[in-house]
Amino acid sequence: MVIFGASGDLAKLKLFPALYELMREKLVSDDFALVGYARTKMSDDEFRTIVRESVTKNSRSAKKEKLDEAVLKKLIERTSYHAGQYDGGEDFSKLKSHLETLDSKFKTKGNRLFYISTPPEAFEPIVKNLGKAGLTKRHAEEPWQRVIVEKPFGTDLKTARHLNEVMIEQLGEEQIFRIDHYLGKETVQNLMVLRFANAIFEPIWNHKYIDHVQITVSETVNADDRAGYYDKSGALRDMVQNHIFQLMALVAMEPPALLDARSIRDEKTKVYKSIRPIRSELVDKFAVRGQYGAGEVKGKATQGYMKAKGVDPKSKTETFAALKLYIDNWRWSGTPFYIRTGKAMPAKMSEITVRFFAPPLTLFQKQCETPIYPNDLVIKVAPEEGISWRINGKVPGGSMNIKPVQLDFSYSTTFKKEAPEAYERLIFDAIVGDQSLFIRGDEAEAAWSVIDPIEEGWRASTSAPPDEYRPGTWGPERASTLIEIDGRRWAQSTDEEPPVIACAI
Repeated sequence: MVIFGASGDLAKLKLFPALYELMREKLVSDDFALVGYARTKMSDDEFRTIVRESVTKNSRSAKKEKLDEAVLKKLIERTSYHAGQYDGGEDFSKLKSHLETLDSKFKTKGNRLFYISTPPEAFEPIVKNLGKAGLTKRHAEEPWQRVIVEKPFGTDLKTARHLNEVMIEQLGEEQIFRIDHYLGKETVQNLMVLRFANAIFEPIWNHKYIDHVQITVSETVNADDRAGYYDKSGALRDMVQNHIFQLMALVAMEPPALLDARSIRDEKTKVYKSIRPIRSELVDKFAVRGQYGAGEVKGKATQGYMKAKGVDPKSKTETFAALKLYIDNWRWSGTPFYIRTGKAMPAKMSEITVRFFAPPLTLFQKQCETPIYPNDLVIKVAPEEGISWRINGKVPGGSMNIKPVQLDFSYSTTFKKEAPEAYERLIFDAIVGDQSLFIRGDEAEAAWSVIDPIEEGWRASTSAPPDEYRPGTWGPERASTLIEIDGRRWAQSTDEEPPVIACAI
């Protein structure tokens, strides 16, 4: 396994610890070697120290004080480093020689997994140089070569298509693993089981019973420390096009014919192609963008996004985005999907709320002081993984008082086992060649085809710049209006306890 960008934060925080955990679980064979590749000059021993420190500090085992020194030693013994430029053909030729030496030493048989964990501008030269050096061959089966590519996969439809073309010149689609770490989370994977393996949900998962769907992915951190990068991206590109759209697709997709990569990704792609386009002249009706101003979240103060280092003084880059989308197919006809994401929010969370229509209330409406609450199915992706089913129940006592109650399922308490980190599952799947949890090229393009008209509409919009919102709030006021104009509310818009519904008897 060769990790490009091995001196970067992702490798230290996620990739090295994930490899250690896979070795600890005996999911990586003894015929394995790790090579770090980056522009930074360092020796093998210096790189091994970095790997050891990252595993010791960031692995699941270390956090529970259960680090297995024998496994870590085994990983370190199989680790080496190769310094080089990403656009330097000679450096890749030297890399090839280095890998051939490791083949003989560790019996890796020429099988290669290349992980591109670099800034996006390095994706294309790395892929091209891998091909020129003879390190990748299209449709190679024995020995195999596979490439994992981190997000962002392009910045719009045009660049995504170009990157797909570059990669297809060197690799077959079955060798390309476009990673979105959200797809490695247990709750996300459980979505298909929840939908298609439970008779209570499968028949009612459609517009006849579901009023609407909400998806919220919020972060308490601001973008001040990485504003130079973020100002070229924004919330819509950074979170919606990949993470949130993947969640939406799994909620909305039709049952796949098989549980294989092609069938699952076929159905997700159909979802993107069914989304009603947002015309540029209507963008302000269906999309909201915001920027956080001065304030504080969780004890961390900010002067506001516009005053962060590296931000263009005329920047209209959004740190918050909310959309109302419609999926124009038979299952979801007329059912709105409300999605939102933002920086400097009150809570770090990734949640999907499926709100069902209220049942006929003839029995209660003449006696209850307020309407009965509808049922919600809340799928918690992060930080706690689990599912909550909100139903109405009677409060004990002589009066007919009704209160919403929750039936909770938590991975940590139910299975008595900690879920693996997303990168552990995804790296393992790439090693064995399972693409089910990775994004296909046409799938990425279909997602960008939804985002591009919104970006174009914002660029052409005559409205004011992004609405400012105070850190620690749920975004600008127009985000609330986006859903409230339809007679609905964001599920996390209040932390208040739902009131008891008093009914006369």
